[in-house]
Amino acid sequence: MKRIWIISLFPEFFRPLFETGVVGSAMRGERGLMPELTFLNPSDYNEKGFKGVDAAPYGGGAGQVMRADVLEMTLMKGVIEKGHYGELLDEALESLHICYLGPRGETFHSELAKKMCEQYLQQEKGKDLVFICGRYEGIDERFIEKYVNQHLSLGDFVLSGGELALLPILDAILRFYPGVLGNSASAEEESFSNGLLEYPQYTRPQIACDREVPSILSSGHHEKVKKWRNEQSIKMTKRYRPDLLRVDKK
Repeated sequence: MKRIWIISLFPEFFRPLFETGVVGSAMRGERGLMPELTFLNPSDYNEKGFKGVDAAPYGGGAGQVMRADVLEMTLMKGVIEKGHYGELLDEALESLHICYLGPRGETFHSELAKKMCEQYLQQEKGKDLVFICGRYEGIDERFIEKYVNQHLSLGDFVLSGGELALLPILDAILRFYPGVLGNSASAEEESFSNGLLEYPQYTRPQIACDREVPSILSSGHHEKVKKWRNEQSIKMTKRYRPDLLRVDKK
C-alpha cells in the first residue's frame, strides 16, 4: 500500500478534507483501497514539546523559525523508522519524495496534480510522498538543503502555514486516484484537464433565473452535445482565462 506522510504542527487542519466529500469517502475506505495517510507532529519529537519546535532566527529579524534538528528527528523517528524504510539513511531516502510547501515552489496546477498521483500513488514501486508544512517564518534552510526534493506553492501570496496550501493540493492529487470520483470520466472532463476551462453546467428545472437550458443539451444528439461543450469550453477560456490559451505560457 502506498503511503502519504504529513509533517505538521496542526494536523487538525486536515480534518474537513478527510471527513467530508468524495475524498473523505475514499479515505474512509468507501471506494476501495486508498493510500495510507499518517500525520506526524514535530512537537512529539523533542523534549520541550510544542515550545521546542522553533527558535529565533540567527542574524535577528521578526518571528520564529522551525528548527532543522526537530524536523530531522520527526523524519527519522516518525517517517523512516515507523515506515520501515531501512536502516541506512540514503537507502531510506530513496523510497521517499519529500515536498515542502513554500513561496519558492512551482505554482501548483492540474497537470502537476495528475503527474504526482500517477508517479507516486499509482506506481507500486514508486516513492512515498512526504509533505512538510512550514509555520512562522518558515523552516531552517539546512533541513531544506539536505532533505527536500520538491517545492510546491499555490501562488504569489502569503499564507499562515503550509497546511492551508496543502489542503487543496492534496485534494487535487487524490481526485486523480482511481475510484475517488466514482466515475472515471469525471476527472477527465473537469476544468484544466485539456488545458481549458470546463463547459457550463445545467440541471433542472428547464427554466430558471428567466433563462432556459440550451436546447442542444436535451436534443439527445451526443456528438452534437460533445461539440457544443467543446466550443463552450473554448469560449469560457477566452473570456475568463485567456492566459491558458497563450502558446508562450510557461
